[in-house]
Amino acid sequence: MTTTCLCNTGKLYDDCCGRWHSGRPAPTALALMRSRYTAFALEFGDYLLDTWHPDTRPETLDLDPDTEWTGLRIDATSDGKAWDTEGTVTFTASFTSPDGRGELREVSRFFFDDGRWYYYDGTY
Repeated sequence: MTTTCLCNTGKLYDDCCGRWHSGRPAPTALALMRSRYTAFALEFGDYLLDTWHPDTRPETLDLDPDTEWTGLRIDATSDGKAWDTEGTVTFTASFTSPDGRGELREVSRFFFDDGRWYYYDGTY
């Protein structure tokens, strides 16, 4: 894909989240968080489930095709580097839906397990 990645890095999709969506493990919690945002925007449900920690992963995921994710802002990060075992990413994601415009603000926790990062849970 030759378009700019939806995660707001300014990079082309193939050089950004496309790498992680095609099977390479994200190297940091932040990279995984960005790739999960893009997966929500592109409705890649399988990727979202695959990158969700097995201890907290739902059996199914219902994505709303009427929700359009329109922007991502990273507000803060803590740990989550290649040498860490856990990390947090605080973000704000904007969207539009049939009900209007809105924002989702979350502090997401990530764990490094068996050679890859996983989303564990988040608080709003």
